[in-house]
Amino acid sequence: MFKQLMTLVRGCSADSANAFLDANALPLLRQQIREAAACVEKSRKALAMVIAYSEREKVSLTRIEEKIADLELRATAALDNDQLELATEAAETIAHLDAERNAAQHTIKTYSTEIARMREGLSKSQTVLGDLTRGQRLAEANDKAQRVQGQMTTLHSGNLEEAADTLKRLQERQAHSDATVAALEGLSAPDNAAAMSDRLAAAGFGPAKRSDAAAVLARLKNKKS
Repeated sequence: MFKQLMTLVRGCSADSANAFLDANALPLLRQQIREAAACVEKSRKALAMVIAYSEREKVSLTRIEEKIADLELRATAALDNDQLELATEAAETIAHLDAERNAAQHTIKTYSTEIARMREGLSKSQTVLGDLTRGQRLAEANDKAQRVQGQMTTLHSGNLEEAADTLKRLQERQAHSDATVAALEGLSAPDNAAAMSDRLAAAGFGPAKRSDAAAVLARLKNKKS
């Protein structure tokens, strides 16, 4: 049981760690790319330094070769003039310069090999860094788009529902108002017509609507006869 509990604890810890990494994937990626870019920059500076050393060694080699060529020319002239001792000293100096030239050539070859290796490594690192940087921009763009889309969906859903409710209430209120006005017009129209008819009858236009004393006496006389 204890072993199972420990396994469960480790599993929960791993899940929590993975969840934390997932939640902070973009900040982690940005930091990793910054560190990788710093390493690439250090490699680039190191390569530039090695190239500078190589170029300096090449300049030194050129000077050595120039000295050798000059001494060989002069030593040959000394031999031509039977100056053997002087020519021998020149030959010893040339021998020392030959050793320096060989060492310089070996150093330049070593630098060339190292420069080629560093260039290849730097090129690969820059390619990977470029891919990572582009991937980072794409991931950030997708993350922003998803965030905005989620916000828009939430806002749109809430706003649209609220707007629909408002429109429904407005339409219901307008419909009730229109019905009320129509009802009032329906009620007031007959009243207005009746009032106008009474006024016209009272003015002597058309048959009278109300009985007066003369009309009542005439009706009574007719009944009596």
